[in-house]
Amino acid sequence: MARVDFYVLERADERSRQTLACKLAEKAWRLDNTVYIHTNSRADAERLDDLLWTFRDGSFVPHGLAVANDGTEMSAVVIGSEPHGVESRDLLINLGDEIPPFAKGFPRVAELVSSDENCRRLSRKRYSEYRDQGHTINTHNL
Repeated sequence: MARVDFYVLERADERSRQTLACKLAEKAWRLDNTVYIHTNSRADAERLDDLLWTFRDGSFVPHGLAVANDGTEMSAVVIGSEPHGVESRDLLINLGDEIPPFAKGFPRVAELVSSDENCRRLSRKRYSEYRDQGHTINTHNL
């Protein structure tokens, strides 16, 4: 079973969730972990791809899009939105509305939750599903 960490933000905006995803990915990469960031759509993945270059002055996180086919998809941090065909890595950062089908192959999962009511409602559903599957769950209020 995976360890699942829910990071609950005080802010309601999506940009805060994405920035936290960048920070978590950077920290994991610096600890020699590989990361997959799952998004709801290709457009969300592309926005996150851009944000990883600019979220912090001087930041550098080697990353790429899962379907780029330009060699970057083998980077330490990969971003994608496809529901299938994702290989296991050390950490899954889920920005999607549902638990992706491939999540069971990851030893650690980070669920990022904003204070937006819809985001919280969807995260409660994911929390219940993880709990019912027997995962170890931790909650961090930020």
